[in-house]
Amino acid sequence: MMNMRDLFDDLLNTKGVKGILLFSFSGDILFKEFTSPVDERPENMDWRFFLDSLEGMRETDLLFEKGRIYIRRSEIGYLVVLMALFVPTAMVRLNCDILLPLLKQEKSGKKLGRFLKIGKQK
Repeated sequence: MMNMRDLFDDLLNTKGVKGILLFSFSGDILFKEFTSPVDERPENMDWRFFLDSLEGMRETDLLFEKGRIYIRRSEIGYLVVLMALFVPTAMVRLNCDILLPLLKQEKSGKKLGRFLKIGKQK
């Protein structure tokens, strides 16, 4: 069985990808990894308002002066990819198409520690 870091390894190793955050629909951080240090720790922020604003969205690509944020809905929440302007969105989208089906929410009401299960690759 794969761990979360292994699952996101290809995406994190894409040149220009600066980090990944995986949020539950309620705003809990399920996974985070950055390729360089960040000024503020994401777990110290309240993400609920931001995530509520994504209601009904499947994917979006936000463009800023110094970078981009790609957001993709999954079965268990939202994957947020922080990246440089030059990263091809098609490459990030392809990686997400491959890895997101591997994330499955357990159907039982178990605690967050057992919230995720990673499916086997086909």
